Amino acid sequence: MAFLASCASKFRSYNGPEVTRVVVNKGERRMYLLHDRTILKSYKIDLGFAPAGHKQVEGDGRTPEGSYLIDRRNPRSDFHLSLGISYPNQVDVARAASFGMRPGGDIFIHGGPRKRDRKGPDWTYGCISVSDREVEEIYAMVRDGTQIDIFP
Repeated sequence: MAFLASCASKFRSYNGPEVTRVVVNKGERRMYLLHDRTILKSYKIDLGFAPAGHKQVEGDGRTPEGSYLIDRRNPRSDFHLSLGISYPNQVDVARAASFGMRPGGDIFIHGGPRKRDRKGPDWTYGCISVSDREVEEIYAMVRDGTQIDIFP
């Protein structure tokens, strides 16, 4: 039985309502997939290791806040599967430059931690993490170009 489970694909199909928006509420540690105003799915999330506040600069451990797009996907992610978030935008770049620093990047929705990652909640370096099984579902449901709004 374990052999059969290992052969199962991490790529799922989805034929339900279109996900028109992803909403992340950092304070609640929840992410919602919506079709217009209807919540299709809700997930418990982990965030960056310094979760309070908007990401300012590379390495600060914060998860960005604001409106972005899902702009890419990585089927070979170190974190099972991942969907890219279009951080940084022009405002983020300018803000970091005003500190004489870079804004960072490579912010993703991805699967769970590896053995070498921080332990406990809010372990990422700014990404949004769900379980591996949940990211398979999200990967199937959310298309590139979908708006993602990240709230404090």
